[in-house]
Amino acid sequence: MPGQGLKYNVDIVMCIDCTGSMGDLLDTVKTNALKFYPDLKARCDAKGKEISELRIRVIGFRDFYADGANAIQDSGFINIPAQESEFKSFVNGLQPTGGGDEPENGLEALAMAINSDWTTGGDKRRHVVVVWSDASTHPLRLDRCMNDFYPQDMPSDFNELTDWWNLRQGGRMDFNAERLIVFAPDASAWTEIGLNWDNTIHHPARSGMGLTEVDYETIMSAIVKSV
Repeated sequence: MPGQGLKYNVDIVMCIDCTGSMGDLLDTVKTNALKFYPDLKARCDAKGKEISELRIRVIGFRDFYADGANAIQDSGFINIPAQESEFKSFVNGLQPTGGGDEPENGLEALAMAINSDWTTGGDKRRHVVVVWSDASTHPLRLDRCMNDFYPQDMPSDFNELTDWWNLRQGGRMDFNAERLIVFAPDASAWTEIGLNWDNTIHHPARSGMGLTEVDYETIMSAIVKSV
């Protein structure tokens, strides 16, 4: 079997829209947090892919206009299963609130994910970013003048963010390792990402509907296929 005997170091960054309309998805994430690791490990074992190290980073995002300091919640990388209780605690602390108008700051969360301190170990590596949102995105840099909470080291615009992903300019990702799975509407800028970014899968969702059609099995299968 291809890949059998190889040890995989897997980093997963989950960018989760935590605005008010996302209650259903957040409940799903919380419910399945504890079984995420054993399910992922079992399915990868079945493919002959041994996960020797798994780290998960969760970036909850909202809207810098409406939410200020609460617009980003970042767990940093958490080692699984050793720190699974910390993972569960962080995810359980995410609440569907705020967001203001419909566009959210999903691109900033995605930029933070791309610029993560990714693993360099293992026989093989996977750097996986998963985005869940039911809203379109604000343009990058739009909020820098609005408050002091806007993250530093952001790309100047969407084109530069695209270069971070497709050309590995500015970010720390490995072309052979990177995968992006987006559960978001056919809306700015998710549609363009789905059409033009390398190693990317876009699952369109209905705007404002909380992604209720995206269930645990769909999410898990998409991640396993990317590993």
